[in-house]
Amino acid sequence: MRRNRRVKILATLGPSSTEQDIIENLYRSGADVFRINMSHTDHDRLKLLVERIRSVEGKVGRPIGILADLQGPKLRVGTFSGGPVILENGATFTLDADTSGGDVNRVHLPHPEILQALEPGHRLLLDDGKVQLNVIEASDTKAVTEVVVGGKLSDRKGVSVPDSEIATSAMTEKDHKDLIAALEQGVDWVALSFVQRPDDLAEVRKITRGRAGVLAKIEKPQAIGRLDEIIELSDAIMVARGDLGVEMPLEHVPGLQKRITRACRRAGKPVVIATQMLESMISAPVPTRAEVSDVATAVFEGADAVMLSAESAAGDFPIEAVSTMDKIAHQVEQDSNYRTIIDAQRAEPEATGADAISAAARQIAETLNLAAVVCYTTSGATGLRASRERPSSPVIVLSPVLATARRLSLGWGLHCVVSEDASNEEDMIDRACRISFSEGFAKPGQRVIVTAGVPFGTPGSTNMLRIAFVGNDGQGGI
Repeated sequence: MRRNRRVKILATLGPSSTEQDIIENLYRSGADVFRINMSHTDHDRLKLLVERIRSVEGKVGRPIGILADLQGPKLRVGTFSGGPVILENGATFTLDADTSGGDVNRVHLPHPEILQALEPGHRLLLDDGKVQLNVIEASDTKAVTEVVVGGKLSDRKGVSVPDSEIATSAMTEKDHKDLIAALEQGVDWVALSFVQRPDDLAEVRKITRGRAGVLAKIEKPQAIGRLDEIIELSDAIMVARGDLGVEMPLEHVPGLQKRITRACRRAGKPVVIATQMLESMISAPVPTRAEVSDVATAVFEGADAVMLSAESAAGDFPIEAVSTMDKIAHQVEQDSNYRTIIDAQRAEPEATGADAISAAARQIAETLNLAAVVCYTTSGATGLRASRERPSSPVIVLSPVLATARRLSLGWGLHCVVSEDASNEEDMIDRACRISFSEGFAKPGQRVIVTAGVPFGTPGSTNMLRIAFVGNDGQGGI
């Protein structure tokens, strides 16, 4: 089973998509990777969902990626003794360490780390930015603010602090437990929420120790200032436009999306565009024209994956949402402008042998109009290098490691096949041609280009290129 598009689709599982037959239908409709949101999933449900995804994987015979998305720190105000209050523009409102019930003048802020980080002039955004405050006075026990944008405020509404770097880990105690549980279930990716600084990734890396890829979610302004460092320490990036659009002016988000996408493409790290891509399909069987354009923009820009959140997790039309996204992506990739835009953003290869081989493979494949680029990889690094090149020829990744094939299912244009490592050069050519033929990428008489490393089975040793003919029986010859 092969996809007729390069961009991958990441679908979130939830109440609308827990049953195994729906998960299978989501995969067959176009989902390549499944996201499990740990904000709404206990460990028993996590185990159940992973088992069902793996069962579908066995049925369809293709590696499927699983992403466990950690909740991250949730910052919220306390409670109000008399129910919701209305904050008027220009009024003074205090957030403090007093645990008693709040009123129209003050409320408890159960996060001393926020009070310690605030300074006069900093903004506080409450309830997804609906209420905006400006700090006038700040101390370790209270922050006196002026109401800039007033409105209704009730118990436990969220707090965002776009101007302050909070001295707290991006991982909570719950996240730590969820991460251990996710690794025990063998998930392929873990997503870290509310990353502010490169150091936030160190703790997760210490626990994962390579057992899962680490994906950093960019949803804080502080992360933008250290983007290159965060990309370097991550295995992949997610542009989490929901929270990013709360903490930054909305008009900045499209430009940031392009900037992050291009930075990830240069670095050869997968990038996922997420949040509200087909939001109206939560309750409608067709999307708005603007949503179609939004998905198309991400595909034109060369993002590795586009993501569905509530659309597939809690919406009325989860399968239709995936199918719609698949059709949009497929159509964009057939557009006459698509290849021009993709090629214009291609980065120069790094000064390494493996990068030079990948760049050469792409150029040769396009010059000779070859049927496919076939990469042997153990760790997955060679597959991601091939993906970074964004070749016009299909890319088949052969790996003896199932976990590697699953993880690479997030990478742009990668068709992953689990196969034994080649024992010698003849076996390498033969296996590459046979799989290219059986997977429907190459016909007898066509040629493929093969990249591999000698000695065989040594991770990170890509140093060889071969052009091979596919014979009438699918066998290969140089």
